[in-house]
Amino acid sequence: MTVLMLVGFVSVELAVNGKIVPSSFLYPCAVAGIFLVLHITLRVLLPRADSLLLPISAGLTFIGMVMIYRLDTGLATEQLIWITVAAASFVLVVLFLRNYELLMQYKYTLGVAALLLLASTMILGTEVNGARLWLRIGPLNFQPSEIAKILLVIFLAAFFAEKHELLSVSTHRVLGVKVPELKFFGPLLLMWGVSVLMMIFQKDLGSSLLFFGIFICMLYAATTRKSYVFVGLALFLLGAYLCYLSFGHVQVRVETWLHPFNPTTIEAESYQITQSLFALSSGGISGCGLGLGQPNFIPSVTTDFIFSAVGEELGLLGAVSVVVMYILFVARGIKVALVQRDDFGKLLAFGLVSIIAIQSFIIMGGVTRLIPLTGITLPFMSYGGSSLLANFILLALLLVLSHRAATTNVARIKEGSRR
Repeated sequence: MTVLMLVGFVSVELAVNGKIVPSSFLYPCAVAGIFLVLHITLRVLLPRADSLLLPISAGLTFIGMVMIYRLDTGLATEQLIWITVAAASFVLVVLFLRNYELLMQYKYTLGVAALLLLASTMILGTEVNGARLWLRIGPLNFQPSEIAKILLVIFLAAFFAEKHELLSVSTHRVLGVKVPELKFFGPLLLMWGVSVLMMIFQKDLGSSLLFFGIFICMLYAATTRKSYVFVGLALFLLGAYLCYLSFGHVQVRVETWLHPFNPTTIEAESYQITQSLFALSSGGISGCGLGLGQPNFIPSVTTDFIFSAVGEELGLLGAVSVVVMYILFVARGIKVALVQRDDFGKLLAFGLVSIIAIQSFIIMGGVTRLIPLTGITLPFMSYGGSSLLANFILLALLLVLSHRAATTNVARIKEGSRR
């Protein structure tokens, strides 16, 4: 991975400047050094942690760093700083949260903190590109939803670990479908309300879909009840439809998705998605080459549309490689969930990997026009400090869970052999 990143930087330098500038190697060497430190940290503190999650994350981060450097060297410097901060957070999680069960004791505190973070942008948020997702703290912009989604997963994992048996018991029938008592639908209705409020006040369908999708995935994992999935999807579609009828910005998103090449919107509302489609189509199978495309025509290319830049300059092969890396990450994360010995660990691991799976699908589906375009980042690859911070914390928690499961299983095998 490090060699490929170095090759990427060399290719960009030759294509853009026609020569290799030695100072440009600061970026790949620094990022490679950071991941080397993280690898050593794992070998010392979590020697039995999953062996593929960190390399896959490194590969995605490397690709993102090459593309950001190619698009804007100033942002590449900031990205390097944020990678350093995120790596420090990774180390802190590994040091202090190896006994992850302690998080269960603070589930309600973490749940309230997640809701307050989401509510803060509705009240104090700064609108960027039509969505109210950011808090401005001095010169820095912070996206509270990135941290809130991890806190919410911890709360839901602890809540469902305690209540999953009650949620799984059916005592009533509605339209022939067995359902539990109405009071146990409270969390489902609460999350539906939160997601609708996010659509209304934050003007962001992506975050709303992400949070509700995470909730539905965890609810299904805890109860294995398909009825919850169907009811949840019906509720979300109902809320989205009501928002479509009531709010102009939702209608614009849907119209630009359905008719991106409409002459009246192609230079305005649908400009982003059409430029993304043009970039992907011009990439072909193998791409036009790093530094040889025109991805800067796409607004927000370093954040929401970095996948389109990859598709243009690395082609279908490069884009598929990125998709495969996310699939491998999700597969390893699900394996971590399956080998956990306790319900909280299973649900926590499954919820964390659901974040990556759903978020990746939403943004890659949006820029390829599979679903309506949303304004969320691509994990590990997009430019953004709060996104990187959340992703590295998520990664650290998954590795802690995988190490605990491996050591617990080994201990039980040894105990059984002694008997």
